[in-house]
Amino acid sequence: MFAFFDAWDWRLDDRPLRNESEINPDVLGYIFEKYVNQKQMGAYYTKEDITEYISKNTIIPFLFDHAQKLCANAFDARDGIWKLLREQPDRYIYNALKHGITVDALEKPPRQLAEPIALPYGIAAGLADVSKRTEWNKTASAECGLPTETWREVVARRKRYEEVHARLVAGQVTQINDLITLNLDIRQFAQDVLATYEGSDLIAAFYRAIAGRVPENSKEGFEQGLSVLDPTCGSGAFLFAALSVLEPLVETCIERMRSFVEEADRQGRTRAYPAFRRALTEISKHLNDEYFILKTIIIGNLYGVDIMQEATEICKLRLFLKLVAHTKRNEGRKNMGLEPLPDIDFNIRAGNTLVGFTSLEEAKRATANKLDWEAGKTLAEIDEGAREADHAYKLFREMQVVHGLQDSKQHEFKSALRERLASLANKLDRYLAEVYGKDPHKQKEFEAWRKSYQPFHWFTEFYGIITSGGFDVIIGNPPYVEMTKVRDYKIHSYATSECGNLYAPCVERGSLLLASQGRFGMIVPLSGFSTERMREYQELLWNRYGQLYISYYSGDAHPSVFFSGVKYRLCIIIGSPTKSRETEAYITNYLRWYADARDSLFPLLHYTSVPFRDGFLRFTKLGDSLTTQIIKKMLKKHQTLGNYLRKQGMEHITYHRSPVFWIRSMDFEPYFKSPTRERSEDHLKDLYFNDNSHAKVTGAIINSTCFYLWFTVQGNCRNVTGADIEKFPVGNLDAPSLKPLKAIYGKLMKDLQKNSKRRVYNYELSGRVEYDEFYPNKSKPIIDDIDRILGVHYGFTDEELDFIINYDIKYRMGRDTEESSNE
Repeated sequence: MFAFFDAWDWRLDDRPLRNESEINPDVLGYIFEKYVNQKQMGAYYTKEDITEYISKNTIIPFLFDHAQKLCANAFDARDGIWKLLREQPDRYIYNALKHGITVDALEKPPRQLAEPIALPYGIAAGLADVSKRTEWNKTASAECGLPTETWREVVARRKRYEEVHARLVAGQVTQINDLITLNLDIRQFAQDVLATYEGSDLIAAFYRAIAGRVPENSKEGFEQGLSVLDPTCGSGAFLFAALSVLEPLVETCIERMRSFVEEADRQGRTRAYPAFRRALTEISKHLNDEYFILKTIIIGNLYGVDIMQEATEICKLRLFLKLVAHTKRNEGRKNMGLEPLPDIDFNIRAGNTLVGFTSLEEAKRATANKLDWEAGKTLAEIDEGAREADHAYKLFREMQVVHGLQDSKQHEFKSALRERLASLANKLDRYLAEVYGKDPHKQKEFEAWRKSYQPFHWFTEFYGIITSGGFDVIIGNPPYVEMTKVRDYKIHSYATSECGNLYAPCVERGSLLLASQGRFGMIVPLSGFSTERMREYQELLWNRYGQLYISYYSGDAHPSVFFSGVKYRLCIIIGSPTKSRETEAYITNYLRWYADARDSLFPLLHYTSVPFRDGFLRFTKLGDSLTTQIIKKMLKKHQTLGNYLRKQGMEHITYHRSPVFWIRSMDFEPYFKSPTRERSEDHLKDLYFNDNSHAKVTGAIINSTCFYLWFTVQGNCRNVTGADIEKFPVGNLDAPSLKPLKAIYGKLMKDLQKNSKRRVYNYELSGRVEYDEFYPNKSKPIIDDIDRILGVHYGFTDEELDFIINYDIKYRMGRDTEESSNE
């Protein structure tokens, strides 16, 4: 065993690994997530770009909101911190968006818009004349374009850069949420604010927001600072991202506190800044600043819960290794011995996030019909016991942070605290068991239920945080598991119970645990916003959060995915519950990318305000104004295809329900033969009409890029459903503008058959399968003709029609566009 371990190069730091024999703490998390049965547990290793994006856009806005309450003058729209954005706009615009700016532009006056590298003549000509965009779909040169970027995308990105730059220079960004909306470098901005703001009050406000207050009389315990929770933490990917966001902010605060104190001392004001002096004195008692910063963040700010005990142990181990990597003594503190590693067993807990009471009031409601005087007395005792346990926990936490308070009886203190919490959990478990129909007096049955359900009672385990309003920031990646596959436990009393997948109640539980001024961020399946069964989940988010940001991401292996080997279409939700008026929601387009372009994915996010606030279009994937214009024009045709469909009819066509980039509708039966079937029943669906012309025109429409755009914008981006077709706005199918579609549809059918290929596959379960495979990309010119006719019908401008014909073009016509055998 030791010989095996000696074959690896073990690293404590978090720099990128240089060869396959190196292992660092992050690898432990990756190994653990691979160890978990993903299909059963729904756990996936979340990469750093995802965890960083969610963490920085929840934690930093919360800190700004908190600091503004303590130091309002720093947030003055004219002379406060926002002037940094006016004076140096390019500093806060991501490099990916600025790519293609000349070297000379870096030396321009800060507020002046940079001149980009000139576009080639053939590309520039298309800016004013749509007909001259013949070269726009080609890959752009490296000096102008990002990896895999086409000239069409370069032009759109430059326009976006100009818009963002103009808003910054005009001083239109005066709220921290604006940095999320415009997708600016919020981490750089936060660092610059702390490093450059002249007043000490802002530094004090930020430091207090993060660290809480360390009182002069330690018997008072800590004032809780920022609390960041991952309710399904796994091996800790999101907690490490939170640590990465907080560490440089605390470091800058400490540097500024020192500079204020040193300047005061030079001026003979040796009693100025007493709070800064107390904090710096405590910091000086530790090995080095880095160790103190990491230790205080881990103990004071980070909290995690996971149903798997192994996950929490790996998470704690990774945090310990992070600390061990910073045990080098500061040159001025050579006489100090090594500090004991902190005890974080009360920060990272094992238990079922979805089973248990979040508050005493919830326990009272759940047992209302059984609540006699004795039960009421017991619940009151539980509340008192939880309050005492919380006080003991705060003292225990203080022993971990404040130098010199390491009690020799710390182990006994911890054991007593654990026993107290276990006693409270046992009492609450008995009440909860009755809610689930179990008799707590039948000890064997009760213990079996406890072992299977693993209840976790939030208001006793985190009493101080819960009773003060909840966690400040909740982030994570909940499990994606159908509830029918969960064997060990059932959930009870959730508004989202009928949604059918565990991630929905996880979002609901997280939303309940969040403070009224908190911030929420999770990555979840996109299906939550595009399937009828998730209506309660959608209403929960819309009603709970006053500010919502939803970005949508492809889950196909065509061309790339977030989680290796997992074909989930995903979205990231960023939310703030503060609600002074109607919900403000912002969305992106449905984003695809090649692996080479993943580094630019988050820097290029583009949010647009939700254009439809009601109905099934509320959470559409409309991330730019042009797509929104097109959909609005289509919706002016109030009659939908559903008006023409029949359950049975004289005429019928088929449609293929599982597209990658092409949606097929045919008036012939594609060849298919297997030992058991003469038709691909899982993928091929029928549509019936009373009129032959209606059938042909509808068939042409379903093959169009216009319909593909509609499906992508409002559908689930996986399977074409009957509702996608029924809700498609078309107006009068007998309109003269649509008549030519009938003949073009016949032409398209012949072309599809001409380009098809007969395939034979031998499958382990179904045996030999023979079928025709189709390549609609080879019929793109005919499909373009269909879209031109639809353009006239809907009144599209040349710009809008050009957008539709070239929608998703580099993926639809690229190397990955041929439909795979399983389609």
